Amino acid sequence: MSPAPRHAANPWLIAVLVALASFMEVLDTTIANVALPYIAGGMGVSQDDASWVVTTYLVSNAIILTASSFLARRLGRKTFFLICLALFTISSVLCGFAPNLEALLLLRVLQGLGGGGMVPVAQSILADSFPPEKRGQGFALFGVAVVVAPVVGPTLGGWLSDNISWHWCFLINGPVGALTFVLIGSLLHDAPAEAEQRRHRRGEAFDWIGFALVATFLGALEVVLDRGLEDDWFASSFIVAAATVCALAFVLMIPWEMTRRNPAVDLRMVASRQFGACFLVMLATGAILMATTQFLPQLVQADFGYTATWAGLMLSPGGLVTMAMMFVVARLSTRVQPKFMIMAGALVIAASMHQMTNVYEGLDFWFLAHARMLTGVGLPLIFLSITAASYDGIPPARTDQASALINAARNTGGSIGISLASNILAHREQFHQSRLVEHVVPSGVAYQDTLQHLVGWFTAQGSPPGLAQQQAAAWIGRQVQAQVSLLAYMDVFWVLTLISLAAVPLALTLRKVRLGGAAPMGH
Repeated sequence: MSPAPRHAANPWLIAVLVALASFMEVLDTTIANVALPYIAGGMGVSQDDASWVVTTYLVSNAIILTASSFLARRLGRKTFFLICLALFTISSVLCGFAPNLEALLLLRVLQGLGGGGMVPVAQSILADSFPPEKRGQGFALFGVAVVVAPVVGPTLGGWLSDNISWHWCFLINGPVGALTFVLIGSLLHDAPAEAEQRRHRRGEAFDWIGFALVATFLGALEVVLDRGLEDDWFASSFIVAAATVCALAFVLMIPWEMTRRNPAVDLRMVASRQFGACFLVMLATGAILMATTQFLPQLVQADFGYTATWAGLMLSPGGLVTMAMMFVVARLSTRVQPKFMIMAGALVIAASMHQMTNVYEGLDFWFLAHARMLTGVGLPLIFLSITAASYDGIPPARTDQASALINAARNTGGSIGISLASNILAHREQFHQSRLVEHVVPSGVAYQDTLQHLVGWFTAQGSPPGLAQQQAAAWIGRQVQAQVSLLAYMDVFWVLTLISLAAVPLALTLRKVRLGGAAPMGH
């Protein structure tokens, strides 16, 4: 295999720029979540209607991933990346000035289309910008953007909405995107070999039917996962229809894509042992990253009284650990097989999830931050190793396809993780509520004893007897609800522990890759 093409610009500068663009895109998957109440209030719609702001972005993001490989080959990586970046930046600014919800949803679709095309192509640009022996360090910088952005999103979105305006959740992308566009446009150059490949592929037909099937499957799946709990799952005719469309597209997609010479999505990659195992591990990693990023702030705000700012600060040490570990893992990747680092990362994350199964009232800030820091140690071990292992054995002409599939796995895994955690939380709260209430019976001796002690305490604080009785009963009710919530969150973290452990046997199926001087891109 020929060495990776060199670019005139410093590869580290290219890495910083494409990582910054990717950071903006991944940031926008979570930044709007905490701004939904503000968007609903500002536009005079219900929060349920406003939640489509998140769903439309995820759906369009998933759809464009399936076409990004072909478009990057046809237009050239640089051209396609700049088109996506321009579309993302312009639609972001327009989102900030949207006059109504309908316009905002349309612009979020455009924003998702632009953003979804950037991330897989960014990985391919990085792979070509660095010599093989330094690719791990380039991917480390990209990994920081992808793993830290979902953590920053809710905190930044909450701060902007509280202190300035929800519009700035979108407007902030304008100056950053414009500067990045100018710098990438002037510094990045297509490799000569890529231009030659484009000339050879000029007559290559696009698999429109395959694209339609894959896009329908992923889009409908995102809708079902994102809206399911809110719309009461299969009690909703809308969710039933979306699930039916998803299943039908999936059934038709597999035989069609498996028998095409140039499929829109090469499912034969996913069926291979090496890439298939990487795909599944990335699904699990996306699930854990997004589920913990959403539910840890929710836990500390609901049960520990944290503000949005302090909830973000609780996640911050984990983000710092992740950034440091990315570069440590990049150096380790030249000496240690990816399969062993994935196993180590999965076990560390499992330990951090297991630590969170011990939550109780009165936990201090650093217990929670420490658990997140452990996750921050494990995520880079998995993320970078998956990137290296997934490219092993993939021909250079298929690297865009591999990038698109791995990013689709991360995005879809994130949606699955959030949906799974939401459902576990809702159902286990009901379960624990019914179990605990059985023991809080007004005629019970323990209840009456506790009630009398509390009435005495509130009376001593100056409350009249009637009010003291009400305060005591309300206090007992709050304690029951607090325990119900904590027990349900414990169950969520138990499931995430099991998901983490599932990555260990998958890692064992990976073959050894050549470390150091060989490219992980193909043979």
